Amino acid sequence: MVTEHTAASIKMRAIVQSRYGDAGDLHLDRIDVPEVADSEVLVRVHAAGLDRGTWHLMTGKPYLMRIAGMGFKGPKDQVPGRDLAGVVEAVGSAVTRFAIGDEVYGIGRGTFAEYAVAPEFKLAHKPARLSFEQAAVVPISAGTALQALTDQGRLEAGQSVLVIGASGGVGSYAVQLAKALGAEVTGVAGTEKLDLVRSLGADHVIDYTHADFADGTSRYDLILDIAGNPGLSRLRRALTPTGTAVLVGGEHGGNLTGGMNRSLRALLLTPFIGQRFAMCISKERASDLERLAGFFEAGTVVPSLGHTFPLDRVPEAMRLLDSGHVRGKVAITTI
Repeated sequence: MVTEHTAASIKMRAIVQSRYGDAGDLHLDRIDVPEVADSEVLVRVHAAGLDRGTWHLMTGKPYLMRIAGMGFKGPKDQVPGRDLAGVVEAVGSAVTRFAIGDEVYGIGRGTFAEYAVAPEFKLAHKPARLSFEQAAVVPISAGTALQALTDQGRLEAGQSVLVIGASGGVGSYAVQLAKALGAEVTGVAGTEKLDLVRSLGADHVIDYTHADFADGTSRYDLILDIAGNPGLSRLRRALTPTGTAVLVGGEHGGNLTGGMNRSLRALLLTPFIGQRFAMCISKERASDLERLAGFFEAGTVVPSLGHTFPLDRVPEAMRLLDSGHVRGKVAITTI
């Protein structure tokens, strides 16, 4: 058993990255187990989640993220990974919600490793119905989907929702959560992923390679744009006169700002039109994990786990993510 006092003297396997780059800059190494601060928890990681945010941290793009504190010349945290699920091994002196042996899931630092630390306020007890692999792919993506629908989208039962990017990590949760919250859901994806979107419970699907969601056939009360590509005018054509479009991330704005320039233009436009644009900047909080646990325990939402890789194959997993061929989520196992 690792304790707060002995952690630094024990070595663990971890994926390490010393510079920004691509999957070839990730390598397996043996490093010290991290020390636990007063308000932190040391978790024996059983599985970690891979998401698009981890790719951004690996590449250091958009460059605006470096200015925001992730490390200007190289990654400040040299062990990548943030989502995790595992068992509590040690707790800081100020921790009150967890004890050694508890099964937890949430958001930490350097989770592509056998041990990782996480702030107490970013952890929750793991839903019993989920495996460690399933739980590990929940926190960031499902939390983002929930906040986009409820905090920013202000979704109400009976409304119509369009999810652009419905087959991805955030999108696969958004489809299920919108259905569980009483919405009529249409999912947008490519031809080879339409079956996945249907299996998630979408009422309707649109193949973006053959149809345009903004052709005027349907209008939606709420649009979640997770793909980060459509122009604002196209989104407006697909909204009802008083509808809301929530922009979740963005991958097509260039190396400097990513999709932020489009999001800022949307926010500036909103006061002058009847429709509303909102930008989802996800907050990392245990209260969302606890709320999500209710959906998982009820079986109304199930993690869409498409691929699982062992720790030494993280570079391969990252290449798959970058290829755009991932269906749902990717988990990294350490045990």
